[in-house]
Amino acid sequence: MLARISRMLKACWRPVERYAHMGKPATDCNDALLWFRDLGDHACGEFSIAVVQANALLEDQSQIETGSYGTLVGIYDGHGGPEASRYINDHLFLNLQKFAVEEGGMSVDVLQKAFLATEDGFMELVASAWQTKPQLAAVGSCCLVGVIWGGQLYVANLGDSRAVLASVAPADGTLSAMQLSTEHNASIESVREELKMLHPEDPQIVVLRHGVWRVKGIIQVSRSIGDVYLKKPEFNREPLLAKFRLSEPLQRPILIAEPTINVRTLQPEDQFLIFASDGLWEHLTNEEAVDIVRNHPRTGIARRLIKAALHEAARKREMRYSDLKQIDRGIRRHFHDDITVVVIFLDYDLIKRGSKITPLSVRSGTNSVEASSNIILFKGLDNNNNLNDTFDKRLDSKM
Repeated sequence: MLARISRMLKACWRPVERYAHMGKPATDCNDALLWFRDLGDHACGEFSIAVVQANALLEDQSQIETGSYGTLVGIYDGHGGPEASRYINDHLFLNLQKFAVEEGGMSVDVLQKAFLATEDGFMELVASAWQTKPQLAAVGSCCLVGVIWGGQLYVANLGDSRAVLASVAPADGTLSAMQLSTEHNASIESVREELKMLHPEDPQIVVLRHGVWRVKGIIQVSRSIGDVYLKKPEFNREPLLAKFRLSEPLQRPILIAEPTINVRTLQPEDQFLIFASDGLWEHLTNEEAVDIVRNHPRTGIARRLIKAALHEAARKREMRYSDLKQIDRGIRRHFHDDITVVVIFLDYDLIKRGSKITPLSVRSGTNSVEASSNIILFKGLDNNNNLNDTFDKRLDSKM
């Protein structure tokens, strides 16, 4: 019942220098570590997506799944390596559709179950590779998901990626920037207080080190998928490298994989959404990002946001972006993080009446592809007894 990938549109994801527009100098977009899809259609409007790499291996992963029943956006900001973010990219939306079928639609409960099932699956992967690849225990990922379904917007988040909604005020027509995601980063006082409340016996649960608050002096985020060395005592010992092992026994999970979920009924005044990994927000405020989208054409807008962040990153180091983009991956991480941006434009008429768009799947990165969507629900199939067996087989094939 699952459609096979019918085609691979390689032209959709190439290094940026191949996309230089006629009439513009090649240096305007000649950054070999930047990939983008300038504009495409989703069920409720249009989208733009772009990714720039800074790490030796791209640790950001992202995807868009869309079809007649809605649109799903995922941004997975990995740390310690790309394995966790890649695993999420392969499994989270399959888990999401499995639980959506079981419960007859999208809900907060469906999202929570999908996140936890993905966490459990990655833990199983770590356990199976423990003797040969113990470093997998120290790999994790933030996870930001947006779902537009039946006129509702669900935003679920672990970590410090961010979703921002631009909405017009009916009274005076001003455009406001509303943050819809809750962040879990020890730099935020409320997060530090939550950690202290959950771990009253541990005075070192958060530590200020070199001007940065970190959980156990190690990691900034307090919620993630992966990082199982900070969740299970059996993974905080040899053969894991000593630098990851805690000096005291792990009594309870330090990090958790329970997302914070916000739900909003979309309104006619809601104009667009910006989903981005924290690499963007290190250099742009919510309001600055919204202003850029508002004041420029839709085509290439995700790329424009990334370039604005890179210009700012270069300025902070007293250099030009033209010099920054000559720096190779790996070394470039000293100047900025991997950055992923997805801009989702909202057409309220499409939201209300529904769309007949052909199901589509887009993934970003060095091996990015566009293909027919793997989300069965987008293909209009009714719930039946065979669906969960199909999901289970597809999930097994990803292990």
